[in-house]
Amino acid sequence: MSASGRTYRYVGPHHLIDAVQPADGGATIRTAADFADWVAARTVEELNEPFTFVIATDGALRLAPRRREHVACASGDRVLSAGEISFYTGAGRWTVNEVSNQSTGYCPDVASWPAVANALDQADLDHPDYFTHAVVFRRCLTCQEHNIVREDHFVCVFCDADLPGRWNVDPNASRPDGP
Repeated sequence: MSASGRTYRYVGPHHLIDAVQPADGGATIRTAADFADWVAARTVEELNEPFTFVIATDGALRLAPRRREHVACASGDRVLSAGEISFYTGAGRWTVNEVSNQSTGYCPDVASWPAVANALDQADLDHPDYFTHAVVFRRCLTCQEHNIVREDHFVCVFCDADLPGRWNVDPNASRPDGP
């Protein structure tokens, strides 16, 4: 469970989750050795772009090419967080350069950061203390559309209704005291 006590289920287009195959899952990174093996198999071109990531419900980091859908990286499962991540190496050590919760398929709350930090710590990767690009997701209670809140403007881009102050994208999200 994440620090927010929530797991996120996929809330994006159904055709994407319907297309997920068992072999689509991202590479599971639990240790520094796992990361070293994974990064050694990447090309320079790949390493110059961000990667898709999810944090599986067991706390493991899963990585996939940027153009892979988060739901495929997660094998269709619930996650503790999801987004994009990039790395750089300096002084012989890999470090997270940028990390966001940008996943319109899972729409994770910014409160999912501790799950990301724990997974990165487990893999012995240096990282920032927060999402370097935090995305605020909300579901409009009037039209039910998912929104990205920009510049603290909590107004639906589809119908101009006010958006809630608290994360509400998935009313069926798993909480310690609920489903």
